[in-house]
Amino acid sequence: MPTWQEVVAVSEVTDERRQRIQRFIEPLRVRPGATVHLGEDFDPGYRSDMLRKKDGRELLRSGIALLAEYQTRLAAAGTHGVLVCLQSLDAGGKDGTIRHVMSGVNPQGVRVSSFKVPSAGELDHDYLWRYARRLPARGEIGIFNRSHYEEVLVVRVHPEVLARQRLPEADGGIWDRRYREINDWERYLVDNGIVVVKLFLNLSKEEQRTRFLKRIDVPERNWKFSAADVRERRRWDDYQDAFSRMLSATSTERAPWYVVPADRKWFARICAGAVLAHALIEIDPHFPVVGPDARRDLAEAGRDLVAEAPEGAAPDPWAAAHDGHGHDGHGHRHARSRAARATTKPRT
Repeated sequence: MPTWQEVVAVSEVTDERRQRIQRFIEPLRVRPGATVHLGEDFDPGYRSDMLRKKDGRELLRSGIALLAEYQTRLAAAGTHGVLVCLQSLDAGGKDGTIRHVMSGVNPQGVRVSSFKVPSAGELDHDYLWRYARRLPARGEIGIFNRSHYEEVLVVRVHPEVLARQRLPEADGGIWDRRYREINDWERYLVDNGIVVVKLFLNLSKEEQRTRFLKRIDVPERNWKFSAADVRERRRWDDYQDAFSRMLSATSTERAPWYVVPADRKWFARICAGAVLAHALIEIDPHFPVVGPDARRDLAEAGRDLVAEAPEGAAPDPWAAAHDGHGHDGHGHRHARSRAARATTKPRT
């Protein structure tokens, strides 16, 4: 685990660092209104000139510390939630991305939801219903491991899935309508304080083949592979077309897509962490500031606790251990108020 000094160093985000993160992720962003041809526009093996692999582990570690700090602020502020939508083909690295990027955050503030084939009960509702039920609350980060975008990906590649949704007959193209509905829904979420972060892990066909073979060759990974994965791989071109159309139609100013090159796992994880960090930095959550009445109550409680100190014990152990630089042992910066300082004085 990083020391508090290291955490403080990464959590104090300057304008320069904010701009550096933004420059790093900008090549991954799908410009709203652009027509995307996935195979031509985004290289699964892309690697930024700003980063070398030997520096990747340290950068990921500092990025995790940054996310942990901002997640704490997000939970304390309680005004925004963050929804992370992760999409990729099989073996794209969604599980590993979640495991590594979110390894330093408080599990109480993160909820991961995976969406499989809809149940009969879910099919009795509109197609966004089951996703809406798993949205993060204010102060939370929610991760959709596969998301509502399955409704314009798998469902588009497999029309028989659409037939099971028992939709009423309607004029016009269903896919354009769904793109519009999804954009409208995400705009509604953003307007209500739920920031939507969309990551597509872009894997090459050859790298997928290699990862599939590893799952077959290594007994401990056999459970991650099924014959259905190979059947879906035969629809590679169909999926590339569906992804391209989805990215073109649903990357908006309020909720843009980021296409993360996924052939190098270490680089994909850094990219995913950088995009999420950028979103949290833009929210800029702050710890709540208590009012005068609450500060007086804190001071009174502090004096009572100091007065209870047994003989030989520090009246205020936290203050005694304090390093004098405004930081605690968890990496959080504190400006000690007059009320807080009053807690170090015994009651007369």
